Amino acid sequence: MTRVIAVCNQKGGVGKTTTSINLGGYLAALGKKVLIIDFDPQGNASSGLGFSPRFLKESVYHALFGYAHHESVIKQSSLINLHVMPASPDLAGALVELVDVPEREFVLKKLINRLRHDYHYILIDLPPSLSLLTVNGLVASDEVLVPIQAEYYSLEGLGQLLETIEMINKNLMTDIKVTGAIITMFNKRETLSREVARDVRRHFPYHVFQVEIPRSISLAESPSFSKPVILYDPSSPGARAYETLAREVIAQEKNEYGAMLNSGFGSVIM
Repeated sequence: MTRVIAVCNQKGGVGKTTTSINLGGYLAALGKKVLIIDFDPQGNASSGLGFSPRFLKESVYHALFGYAHHESVIKQSSLINLHVMPASPDLAGALVELVDVPEREFVLKKLINRLRHDYHYILIDLPPSLSLLTVNGLVASDEVLVPIQAEYYSLEGLGQLLETIEMINKNLMTDIKVTGAIITMFNKRETLSREVARDVRRHFPYHVFQVEIPRSISLAESPSFSKPVILYDPSSPGARAYETLAREVIAQEKNEYGAMLNSGFGSVIM
């Protein structure tokens, strides 16, 4: 069963792209076939995996509008089982082009439906805004993963994101679930980090992953080497944290499967 997960927070600088790249890397290392779709015109996830947006002839933009077949756009990363559909600056133009497209909120979903059977996980790295690109990414997803930086400012706008998801589900007849929040840039020595983590765990209305992603030099440096941290510095605290997150995400499937069996839903193909 494929899980399509949007990594989303309307605030920038919270570790959204870092989470997309490194969660994807560890899911792949744990035997899952993973596709990262870079749906941010800045293309940071693309460059972080070795594909410079400036030099791409074809990108997710071309696949989105049928200018290129998705198979020619998808690239193999330096990690086995990890593929990327990179972004280019052309994607910014999609905001204008989508306005006049019928069912404009479902364009990415239609693209993903053509390839989702090839992967265990599809991670969509969304831009830090609530634009039509973000709406497309949310509509295309089964679940949303919300990175929350361990600072008070990162909590601003979180309610608006959750309201947006609820509104999309209501108005577009979708069933997007919040798979959980992940606390990023955590420093256990700082009182502020501990307080924010405590408040998130007390008040966030959905699941909060147990692991906290620490501030890490290796996580900051690895994109400049076009590698996920598992290839750059696998023994670093940031790498170990993302491995734990990947295992928690996979464990959700086992927990859901067990709950369904206990509820009498019968067999499920995993």
